Amino acid sequence: MSGWEIKYLPEARKDLAELNQSVRPEVLKAIRKVAQNPGYPDGYGKPLGHIGGTDLSGLFKIKLKKAGLRVVYGLSFKDDLMTIIIISVRADNAVYETAEKRRKKYGL
Repeated sequence: MSGWEIKYLPEARKDLAELNQSVRPEVLKAIRKVAQNPGYPDGYGKPLGHIGGTDLSGLFKIKLKKAGLRVVYGLSFKDDLMTIIIISVRADNAVYETAEKRRKKYGL
């Protein structure tokens, strides 16, 4: 497989633009790597479920431990499309709460 197409929600593009210049390349590299094989259990991303009162079933996360960031994304297996929902610091459950709001907003 040559990889999945990567799409960013408008808010996720803003998240990426607001990252520190020293961290942004690391995030983009991780997203491109995961896009080569984003599914679970054989891929790189880890599935999400119910976290802190949120329902993120069917979504996945990328953990960038050194940077303290999380990337939450969804997959469309029909289109081989990986949609980036949020890129944010993992402060409590705020990243997951925001991901759930964006998911509902865009019907993902």
